[in-house]
Amino acid sequence: MLICALRSFKQKSLGCLAFSTCILVFGFYPNAYALNIDKAKIYFLNGDYKSAISEGEKVLTKYTAHSPNLDGLYYILGLSYLKDGNYLRASDIFEIILREFKDSQFQDEAKLGLGDTYFLKGDYNKAQGYYSELINSNPRTGLKATLYYRFSQLGLQKGDTQAAKEYLDKLKTDFPSSLEIKLNKDLYALTDIYYTVQVGSFVNFPNARNLCDKLISKGYDAYLEETDANNAKIYRVKVGRLKSRPEATQLENKLSSEGYPTKILP
Repeated sequence: MLICALRSFKQKSLGCLAFSTCILVFGFYPNAYALNIDKAKIYFLNGDYKSAISEGEKVLTKYTAHSPNLDGLYYILGLSYLKDGNYLRASDIFEIILREFKDSQFQDEAKLGLGDTYFLKGDYNKAQGYYSELINSNPRTGLKATLYYRFSQLGLQKGDTQAAKEYLDKLKTDFPSSLEIKLNKDLYALTDIYYTVQVGSFVNFPNARNLCDKLISKGYDAYLEETDANNAKIYRVKVGRLKSRPEATQLENKLSSEGYPTKILP
């Protein structure tokens, strides 16, 4: 089956990471703050990342090199820049934590955040390097469930579906109650991973059916997938169930040359 839960990784999964990591490290939930960087945390957990950045940068100007919680402030800023899409600034801040705060409780989280910046920029090899360094240097890290999830994503992006499946199995076996599982419940139903090429998305079923039938008449393995979006039915036309990304890319190129709008999905 298609691994639908993994498609929105760049938004949903990092949201899960940010929230769960804050709980793990700071030990707080909304409305339970006791540190002097409270406002930045509140803005962050409310999803107002620009305000979190503004507040955090303002507080940063009042800190000295020996101020308590400085590494925590940097960490909140790094996550906020990451969620706001400023990957360069986020990576700079995570680097500061790793370089300047070697005894910080945020060392593991900074390595994970740095890996995430490269993942989101599409540099999967560098991302994998940081994830691997983290899990190898600290096999008991409390972020192992998140790392398993990241490694599964890397497998999908790099076309290694076997690795993706193995890490998802590890996640479900070793951390069945993890937040990654709870927020992606359909991972439990995962039996296979494959790639497909989407060639159309419609709100009108007959239009979707017509395109699907046309592709089938041309010899393509086309099919319809029905989903819900904004309280409305969406009908997506897809072609192929392929085991590797290179195969999917070859199919995408062929369909694109015939004038179809294409998109590869894991």
